[in-house]
Amino acid sequence: MDMLWSGWGDPARATPLPDSVIGLLRDLLGVKPRAVDPVELADIAVPERQLDPAAHRALAAAVGGEEHVRTDAETRIRHTRGKSTPDLLRIREGEVDDIPAAVLLPAGHDEVLAVLRACAELGLAVVPFGGGTSVVGGLAPRRRTFVALDLRRMDGLLALDPVSRTATLQPGLRAPQAEALLAEHGFTLGHFPQSYEWATIGGFAATRSSGQASAGYGRFDEMVLALTLATPEGTIDTGRAPRSAAGPDLRQLVLGSEGAFGVITSVTVRIRPVPQTRVYEGWRFASFEEGSAALRRLAQDGPRPTVLRLSDETETLIGLAQPDAIGSADASTSAGCTAIAGYEGTEEDVSYRRERAAAVLSECGGTPLGTEPGERWAHGRYSAPYLRDSLLDAGAFAETLETATFWSRIPELYAAVRDALTGTLTEAGTPPLVMCHVSHVYENGASLYFTVVSAQGDDPVAHWTRAKHAANEAILAAGGTITHHHGVGTDHRDWYVREAGPLAVDALRAVKRRLDPEGLLNPGVLLPLED
Repeated sequence: MDMLWSGWGDPARATPLPDSVIGLLRDLLGVKPRAVDPVELADIAVPERQLDPAAHRALAAAVGGEEHVRTDAETRIRHTRGKSTPDLLRIREGEVDDIPAAVLLPAGHDEVLAVLRACAELGLAVVPFGGGTSVVGGLAPRRRTFVALDLRRMDGLLALDPVSRTATLQPGLRAPQAEALLAEHGFTLGHFPQSYEWATIGGFAATRSSGQASAGYGRFDEMVLALTLATPEGTIDTGRAPRSAAGPDLRQLVLGSEGAFGVITSVTVRIRPVPQTRVYEGWRFASFEEGSAALRRLAQDGPRPTVLRLSDETETLIGLAQPDAIGSADASTSAGCTAIAGYEGTEEDVSYRRERAAAVLSECGGTPLGTEPGERWAHGRYSAPYLRDSLLDAGAFAETLETATFWSRIPELYAAVRDALTGTLTEAGTPPLVMCHVSHVYENGASLYFTVVSAQGDDPVAHWTRAKHAANEAILAAGGTITHHHGVGTDHRDWYVREAGPLAVDALRAVKRRLDPEGLLNPGVLLPLED
């Protein structure tokens, strides 16, 4: 099944907002219903931009036949940009100026190599396409004529080593498919980001994805033991052992490269046994500061839960900690902040960690809420993107951004980003509701994930662009990283360049020039175009 072309996920799961929530949005933020209905897919005027016959033949030969080169309007529209709110607003208005000329579907590494070599000869830019879930402009190259390289046919489990507990997966494998294949052998990857239902293994690697159970399983880049990269200049294979002192780790150069250096065609990952039991529970803290201190204690001194997250006062009150129950929070019982602690593993291990963690959380001022809030969070953990679609339909604007820093800087970063978003959007005439949660924890710091809801106003994309730029400036000024797990894309690129510094950027440019001399791989993503 393809994702909804004008929104998120399975169209059958999209549900309108309750009248009570619509009323709340109207009274609190001045949200008004949309004045114009979105266009239908069939009514979108698609720029011609077809491949010339010679190019079409060359690409068809590279991917094994004409049927694997798609140039119809619907397929090209479905491969236009990603799933950020500006992306969705633009496509709902029928704006597809940056549509690919064709969509190619290779079946394996050799066909990917053949495509890249053909595109280098033809001067065609190439955008690798997995689940299409980018929210930072990672699928919007700065080149007018390009082809999308859809990896969906590369969706296999190539190898599984139960002794070493490793699995080699192809990049087009969606996360639920990967989990199902591994479960047949008694294993799990343990990677469950909010995009889990639609994102792919290759996308996880290319963007340094981080799942909701990262406290227990780690980030995706920590799971990767080896990978294969196809480039216009040939193949790179990295990872001969779990760890090595043989020079710099080239895996880390590829991870997070977002298709700018090559196309990831296989990934060998660490796997773990399917847990015997999973338990998720809720805790209440009087303030975000108090709750953050409790999470820090667990992250630094243990025992660390598998899932650990904390919603601030606003997010707790609104009920966004449980997206499937949005707007249903009772103010009399929603004061303070809600934390979710989840435990996965053997019965004995889960029992031991829960008991010890409960002692720490209680000592830090936490009040146990039982398993009901945790189970509700687990049930609705992938619902937030569907909620965003419903908010857009109702005339609201909803978007997210994330960052990370060291524990000592969390309060300053939290305040700086909230102030930047609130001030900029209020000045634009669309005062927002800004919510935040600690989404991932480490011994030395944590990630902050912000959700912003406002009225759309007369130009929602322009309003958000100004607010996002202000938030980006605040992040760098407060010592945060410009992105923790969404990636760089084009939206964060200019701030990433400042964060990395000119010498580091020049080094990455040198890598790109060697692997992609013509600059055809996702041009303008991750790194600015060269003059």
